Formats: sequence, structure tokens, C-alpha cells
Amino acid sequence: MVVMERKSNEFIAIGLMLFALFFGAGNLIFPVFMGQNSGLNTVEASIGFLITGVGLPLLGILAVCYSGQNLRDLSSRVSPIYGLIFSIALYLTIGPFFAIPRTATVSYEIAVAQFVPAGMKTFALYAFAFVFFVISWYLAVSPSKLVDRVGKYITPFLLIFLAILIVTAFIYPMGNWQAPAEAYNTAGKAFGKALTEGYNTMDALASLVFGVLVVQSIRMYGAKTEKEVAISAFKSGLVSTFFMAIIYASLCYIGANSVSTIGLQENGASVLVKVSAYYFGPVGAIILGVIVILACLTTSIGLIASCAAYFNLLFPKISHKNWATIFSVVSFGVALFGLSAIIAGAIPVLMFLYPLTVSLIILTFLNNLFNGARCVYACATAFTIIPALHDAVTTAGINTGSIGTFMTSLPLANFNIGWLNFFVVGFVIGYVWMLAKRKSEVSMTN
Repeated sequence: MVVMERKSNEFIAIGLMLFALFFGAGNLIFPVFMGQNSGLNTVEASIGFLITGVGLPLLGILAVCYSGQNLRDLSSRVSPIYGLIFSIALYLTIGPFFAIPRTATVSYEIAVAQFVPAGMKTFALYAFAFVFFVISWYLAVSPSKLVDRVGKYITPFLLIFLAILIVTAFIYPMGNWQAPAEAYNTAGKAFGKALTEGYNTMDALASLVFGVLVVQSIRMYGAKTEKEVAISAFKSGLVSTFFMAIIYASLCYIGANSVSTIGLQENGASVLVKVSAYYFGPVGAIILGVIVILACLTTSIGLIASCAAYFNLLFPKISHKNWATIFSVVSFGVALFGLSAIIAGAIPVLMFLYPLTVSLIILTFLNNLFNGARCVYACATAFTIIPALHDAVTTAGINTGSIGTFMTSLPLANFNIGWLNFFVVGFVIGYVWMLAKRKSEVSMTN
């Protein structure tokens, strides 16, 4: 690894790199759609969304930098088997099961669907997704600088277009904020609902993967001590967080303004298309579509290549190319269900994975408090699995009866973070277990 001369502002370059890793065209659809639904309670909803959509990814990056370990090693503090299962589940979620197919469906909804007759939309989606993943697969398995070059230039173009759209929307608002949908009809409900809406970005999950890249970049710039790495990571994270927060909050505002003019839409992709067409005409919608296709394509290629590399490391008998082929085919199959179905299908999985991810991040920061005792990691995680599984089941539409009644009566349940109660109980039990083990070991030595 080449080490550069350390400069006081290297965190800006790393922060911009981190922003580029997190920033995906697919993420744009969630805040603007939430803004449509939250209406008069958009401010409270935006705060909730920013906590999970921007704040948690920052904490995830800091946790990896603080621990100095990769995702599998970090989650293996619970147990080696858990570390393997958790890392596989996370890679599949930000890979072929949800995030990769979403790149194709977002591209289709924004760039193509508006030009397709109603009776041809399903066929057009199938054809578009097929071509999209053939190209993704080819570039993911072919050593080429094309992807880097496209990614280098297309992200700035997308940001410039968004900046123009956001400034225009602030100067010339589309309309007034409307009454919120039922799920957002009070400030508290809007905040709690938005907390889980932020899960859809999947950035907190991805942060546990990206964190290693950040550590490597910081060390490449000359940081030597753990303190230097931690400080630089924090500053870099703030740079990324600042830009993401501005974009997300602005899109929430645009979504809230748009309802009186374009009506409630099925998903955020159609909101972006109609808002762009409103301000810039059909040409604006076309420009947005082309940029989003290229942005989503580079994201798809990167995710396919990354997932293939990880699974090739786990199962080396299957080549990187074959893993890329498997993930491309699976992603194509999932994309055929359409954007709305993918988002709906992802929510139960995210409701299960996010509490486990956040609990791991918390335990990482508290590690020195209990000297990394495995019993604390194991107990806290085991207790967190219970509400996480319950949230996943109920989100999938399954009635849990009296168990559900109990869960909703817990403190913080109205903010959709009732699982924290279980985490605290598990942590305390694990901590007491650790102290008992220490006392037993001391008595034996005496």
C-alpha cells in the first residue's frame, strides 16, 4: 500500500469518497416518497429519516474504524457461526436479494416506464431488466476502467441536476403541504415511521462493509495510531453526513410540496419523474432518466463484483465469474417483481437485520467497558433477536396476538425501537455473567 504525505484536510477527500459509496440513485426515491405521505408532519419525519438514513451509517463507519475489524470478524465477537451467518445475510440483502434488483427497477421506473403504454409495462420491465443485468454481468467480470470512468463523471452530473432541481423547487414551490397519511398523522407517529423508512436506504448495513475501505484510505494518507484513524474517520463521516442530510431533507421537502400538483404516487420514482417534468418539461425527465440509468448501472456492477468477491472468499471452489453470474441471474429474477414489490419485500428483512446491526454497533463502542467478553455480545444479541424477529413477522402481515400487544406496550415501541428494551436486558445479563465468571476465576486462583 502506497502511503501518501499526510495533510490536514485529507478527511475531505475521504469524506467525498464515502459520500460517493453511500450515494446511490436508488436512495433518492425514499425521502421524496416519504415527504409526500408525511405532509404537514414532514419536519418530524425528516428528522427520523435522517437519524437512521444518515446517522446510523456514520456510526457504522466509526464502529468499524474504532474496532479495526472487518464485518465478519466484528460480528464473530458474538460467535464464529453467528459472524458467518450475519455477514452472509447482510451481503445478500445489500446484494442480489434487494439492493441490486432495485437498481434495475429504479432505472426502469424513472427512465423507461413513462414512455411505455400501460399494457406493455410488464414486458418492458422484463426486457429492460434483462439488458440491464447482461451489461452489469459483463462489466462486473471484465477488467475494465469503463465503470470507474463512468462512475467518476456520472455522480457529479446527478448531483448537479439534483442541485438545480432542489434550488428551483425552493424558489418555486409546487404547492402547499397536505394532510399526512394515516401512518404519519401525528408528530410522534411520523417520527417513528420515518425511523423505519430510513432502513430502506440500507446504508447502515453497507457501512459495516465500507468501513474497512475507509480505514485503508485513512492509513494510506499516513495515519498511524488508532487515535489518528478514529479522528480522521469522524471528520470524514461528518463530510459525507452533511451532504447526504442536505439532499435527503431537500427531497423530503420537495415530496411534501408535490402532492397538490401531481397527487399521491405509488413510489418515489414516479414522484421524481413528475417533479422533473413539472419544472423542466419532458427533456428534464429524460435527462434525469439517463443519469439515473448510468448511476444505477455503476452501482449494480460494483455490488455484483463485491458480493462475488466475498462469496468467492468464503467458497473458493466456485470462481468469481460464476458467483457474478449467479448473482446477476438472481437479481434479474427478483427485479421482475417490480420496484414496489421489492421495497415491500425488503421491509420485513430490514426490520430483522437493523436491530441486530445497531446492537452490534453499540456493543462495539462499549467493548472496552466489558473487555470484549463474548458472553455480553452473545446475551445482548440473543435478546435482540427476539424483538427483531417479531418486528419482521408483524411487518410481513402476520398477527402475533397477545405477544404483539405486549411488544407495543413497551417503552419506545411507539417510535418502532422497542427492541432496545430487550437489548438492555440482554446486555445487563451478559455483564452480570461476565462479573460472575471473573469472580469464580479469581476464587479458583486463590
